[in-house]
Amino acid sequence: MTEINYMTQGKVEMPRLNEPVVLDWIVAVAATLNQKVGCLTYVFCDDEYILETNRQFLGHDYYTDIITFDYTNSRHIAGDVVISLDTVRSNAEGLGVDYKTELMRVIIHGVLHLCGINDKGPGERELMEQHENKALSILPENVFLAD
Repeated sequence: MTEINYMTQGKVEMPRLNEPVVLDWIVAVAATLNQKVGCLTYVFCDDEYILETNRQFLGHDYYTDIITFDYTNSRHIAGDVVISLDTVRSNAEGLGVDYKTELMRVIIHGVLHLCGINDKGPGERELMEQHENKALSILPENVFLAD
């Protein structure tokens, strides 16, 4: 069964996502990699929460935009995806891209990790970016609810 849950931690507001549209998009992207989606939980948080998560679970003492906890089994991808909206916003500004586009890039980045795409080794970052760009190319326009 496919299920996507959303929650917040820290001083952030829940992004106004059109959740059924996001679910269909994630399922479609995973299918391009011959994967099925099980249960995903997105935790949108602030920088302090992700820093503490990074320290506690990975032993890293730095801010990041995303941490993916992989619970995938042989039949379905599954995991917790922790996303710092503070870092997504500052990355978008630094890259000169729209915040909403950057948020969707990070959302799918976690899914791609769960599908087995890595980004730490030689040539892997470029491959990840290719998959992110392909996923964004099929992103529906109505992925965000109207303000």
